[in-house]
Amino acid sequence: MLNLYSAQIEHLSLHRVGNKSRNESMFLSESPYTLNDEISALLKEFFFKPFREKEENYFRLWNDVDVAFNEIYKAATTIFQDPARTHKVSKQITAHLFEQSNHPHIKNGEVYIAYFSDVIIDNEKANAIGIFKSELKHDFLEFEEQSQNLEILVRQGINVNKLDKGCLIFNIEKENGYKVLSVDSNRYDAKYWLEHFLGVEPLTDENFYTKNYLKFCQGFAKDVVLPAEDKQQEVLFMNRAVNHFAKNDAFEESSFLNEVIENPELIPEFKHYKVEKGPKYSIEDVSNFDIANKAVSDARKKIKNVINLDTNIQIKMDFINPESAEKFVEKGWDEERQMYYYLVYFNKEQKG
Repeated sequence: MLNLYSAQIEHLSLHRVGNKSRNESMFLSESPYTLNDEISALLKEFFFKPFREKEENYFRLWNDVDVAFNEIYKAATTIFQDPARTHKVSKQITAHLFEQSNHPHIKNGEVYIAYFSDVIIDNEKANAIGIFKSELKHDFLEFEEQSQNLEILVRQGINVNKLDKGCLIFNIEKENGYKVLSVDSNRYDAKYWLEHFLGVEPLTDENFYTKNYLKFCQGFAKDVVLPAEDKQQEVLFMNRAVNHFAKNDAFEESSFLNEVIENPELIPEFKHYKVEKGPKYSIEDVSNFDIANKAVSDARKKIKNVINLDTNIQIKMDFINPESAEKFVEKGWDEERQMYYYLVYFNKEQKG
C-alpha cells in the first residue's frame, strides 16, 4: 500500500537528454533546482499522479551477475547513503539514460531526479528517489495585450497532467534490489526504459503471485469453463475463486481446486491449462504463497460479474454472495421460442 500525500521533495535536479542516433546532445544543469512552495506542489502532482492511478506492480533492480553491477542500483545506494550527493549522482543517472537513448524512436526530453522524504509504503515511512522524463511537447495559447487588442501567442510546453515516464525507488529491501515502481505512458520502446535504463525485473512477492494467479484463473474461466459449461458458470467460478482468496491468508492449490471447481472433470483441465499457460503468468511452478489482500480487492473491482444477453438484458451476479446466483437463477431452453432463458427467483424488489 503506497501513500504519497505526505511526501516532500528534499532535492531536485533538472537535465535534458537527446537522442544519440540523431546526434543530439545532453545538457546537465550545474546546480540543483531551487524549489518554492508553488512549484513543489505542482511537481508533486505531476510526478505522483500516475502512481496513484496505476495498479501497484513492483519491480526490483537486478543484474544477471550481481545487483551491485546495476548502474541505477549503484546510484540509488549512493543517494540513500548521502542525500546531499543527489545532484552529483543525478548527472551520472542522466548520462546513463543518454547512453541508452540511441534508438531512432526514442524522443529527447527533460529529466527530473528527485529525492523524497516521508513516503508511506506498507504502512511504514521511507525515503525514495524519483527519476522522471517528459518527452511530448504540447501546444498551448498565451494571450498578450498589445495596444487595443488581445494577441494570441502559440507556445509549446509540458502537460503537467500526464507524465511520460517515471520510476520511484524506495529505500527498502536494499539487499533484494530495492522496491521499484515504474510508469511509461508512451510505450514505443518498453525495453528502453525498463530493461536498458533501469534494469528491473518483476518483484515476485505475495502481491505478484496473488494478482497473477487470479489473472490466470480469469483465463481458465474464459477459455475452459465458458466453452465447457456456460457464462453463468464462468462468472460463478470467478466468484468462488475471488472469495477463496479473500477468506484465506495463504494459498494452497489443492485446497483451492477442491473448493472452487465444482465439476470434478474440470480439475485435470485446470492442471493441463496451468502447464500450458502458467509460464505466461509466472505461476507455472507456484502452488503455495501468502495472499495479498489488496491484490484481491483490486481484482474484485476489475473482474466482470455480468452476463450480457443478446436481448439487451444484463444479469449481474453478486461477488460477495455467489450462492444466491446458484440458488435463485436457473437456465433453461424454451422449445416454443427456440431460445435460452434465465429464471430468477426473488421475494421483493430492492429499493434504490
